Amino acid sequence: MRKLALLAVVFAACIPAASSADDHVTVSADQLKWTAAPPAFPKGLQVAVLSGDPSKEGLYVIRLKAPAGYKVPAHTHPFDENATVISGAVAIAMGEKVDEKAPTQKAGGFFKMPKGMVHFAYFPEETILQVHGQGPQGITYVNAADDPRKQN
Repeated sequence: MRKLALLAVVFAACIPAASSADDHVTVSADQLKWTAAPPAFPKGLQVAVLSGDPSKEGLYVIRLKAPAGYKVPAHTHPFDENATVISGAVAIAMGEKVDEKAPTQKAGGFFKMPKGMVHFAYFPEETILQVHGQGPQGITYVNAADDPRKQN
């Protein structure tokens, strides 16, 4: 019995305590606050943060709204990228050049791009994605000339 009690204490000590970052969050679609995406993305993309902060360490959930015809050139991320298509469609595939004929994921579809995997995205119609993952998230373009931060 003493061993069981000691094991319970040791196990409990390994569980991180809840913090304000673990707050309960509910957001309805009409409450989303859309803003222009960071300058690391081509102009036209909008973002709404649902939970966390993708620029800081920890888990985050965001939504991205892309207009029809929007493209994100070949790039990688430092952490896995997990996304669900909420509405619209996205062609997302491995490769160093955007292929508008790549297979698309439509509403309800899911994709995961592992960290470091070269991929691109093309949005044939207005699309909303929900992206979740581990921060700090970032984007590195395969071709430095494609990086919008360097085009000013």
